[in-house]
Amino acid sequence: MKSFTTLPIDAQSTAALAQHGLTLGLVDTTDRTAFTAWLRADHRGFHIAAAGDEVISASLEKLANCRTTGVWDSTAHDAVTPVATVSSWTTRMTVPGPREVEAWAISSVTVAPTHRRKGIARALLEAELRAASALGLPLATLTVSESTIYGRFGFAPATFAAELTIDTRRATWTGPSVPGRVHFISTEQLRELLPELHKRIRATQVGEIDAWDLRWDGLTGLTTDDKDAARSLRAIRYDDVDGTVRGLALYRVSDGAADFAAHTLTVSYLATETDEAYAALWRFLLEVDLVSTLKAADRPVDEPVMWQVADMRAVRRAPYDHVWTRILDVPAALASRGYAAALDTVINVVDDLGFTPGTFALTISNGSATAVPTDAAPALVMRINELSALYLGGVSASALVAAGRIDEREPGAAAALDAAFRTSRAPWLSFWF
Repeated sequence: MKSFTTLPIDAQSTAALAQHGLTLGLVDTTDRTAFTAWLRADHRGFHIAAAGDEVISASLEKLANCRTTGVWDSTAHDAVTPVATVSSWTTRMTVPGPREVEAWAISSVTVAPTHRRKGIARALLEAELRAASALGLPLATLTVSESTIYGRFGFAPATFAAELTIDTRRATWTGPSVPGRVHFISTEQLRELLPELHKRIRATQVGEIDAWDLRWDGLTGLTTDDKDAARSLRAIRYDDVDGTVRGLALYRVSDGAADFAAHTLTVSYLATETDEAYAALWRFLLEVDLVSTLKAADRPVDEPVMWQVADMRAVRRAPYDHVWTRILDVPAALASRGYAAALDTVINVVDDLGFTPGTFALTISNGSATAVPTDAAPALVMRINELSALYLGGVSASALVAAGRIDEREPGAAAALDAAFRTSRAPWLSFWF
C-alpha cells in the first residue's frame, strides 16, 4: 500500500480551490511554525481555547505522523494561518466477526467563518475520499460535530452513543456482587494501563478503532492547559481474582456548594473488558457518598447498567449519532466483516461521487461474504449512505425501508439482510477523534 504521508495532494480539489484564489496543500509537520499555525486554526475552528505551550509542544510531537492538510488565502491579513484544516490517517477498525478493517480516519475538519460558501468543505472532503480510494482503503470514517454536512459525501451514522444522567438516590444497585477488587490509582498509573486494556477491548468491540498517545494524555489530564480540571480527576481500576486489570475509570466530583450531600459525579472514561469489571466499576460509581447525580457521555446505547438498578427510570438517556462511515469499495468492505446468517441477495448501490456504484450479487456463507457485479434484478436499492449505515450492524435495513431510505423490491429482503448483518451488541466507539 502507498504511504498516506507521501501521497500527492489531490489535483481536482487543488484546481477547484484555486478558482477562489485559495491554495490547498500539505503541512510540513517538521516545520514548527507552519504546524503551530495549523494547530491554532484547528483549535479556533472548534472554539477551543488557544492552546498553551505544553499542548502545542505535545501536539507537534505526537500528531506529526498524520496527513495534515490546510487551505491558505494569500490575501488574508494572517496569510500564514490556514483558513481550513483537515487531518487524516489509517486506522484499524473492529467490524463484526469480530474482524478488523483498515479504514481512513478523518478529523479536524474546519473552515474559518471568514471563508464560507467557497466550496472549501466539499474540496477537502472529496480530496480525502479520493486519497483513501487511491490508497486502496475500503472505508472512511469520522466523528462529526455537525450532522448535516457529511451525508452529501456518502457518509452515514453507523454507531450511536448516549449521554446518561442518573439519579443515584433512586438507582439502587440490584446487579451482581462480583469477586475481585476496586482500587484507587493515580491518573499517571491509569495512563500506563489504558493502552493495553483498550487494545484487548478493541479486539472484540465492534466500532472501536486504534487510539493514540495524545488521546490518552489529554483524557487523563497529563497534557492539558486546564490544570485545575486535571487535578480534580480521580482514577480507579478493577482487578479480577487473579489480580489482572480488567477495568479502568476516570471521574470527577463537583457542584456540591449548594448542598454538600448532592454532588454531581461525572464519568470521563470507563473501559471494561469483562462483565465482572463492568458491574464492579458501575456499582462503585453509583454508590459514591455525597453524590445525587451521575453523568456519563459517549456511552453505548444498549448500556447494561439500565438493567442493574432498582428503578430504570432513574437513568435518563440522550442518544446521538457518533461515528459516521463511508464505504469506498463495496466488494472489499463487505468481504472484510463477518456475518451472523447466510444470505443470497442482490443489492443496487447508488454512489453519486462514483467511487463504488453498481449492482452486486451478495452471497454470505459460513460467516463470510462475496459481492460481485451482476446484471440481475436487485432485491434492494439504496445509496452508498444507507449501505454505510448498515455496515457495522447497528442500523436496521427494515427500519430504513420503513423510512423510505431503502427501496425493497423483493419482500423479505430487508429482514434477511438484517439477520445476516446483526451484531449481538450495538457497535460503539468510546471516544471522539
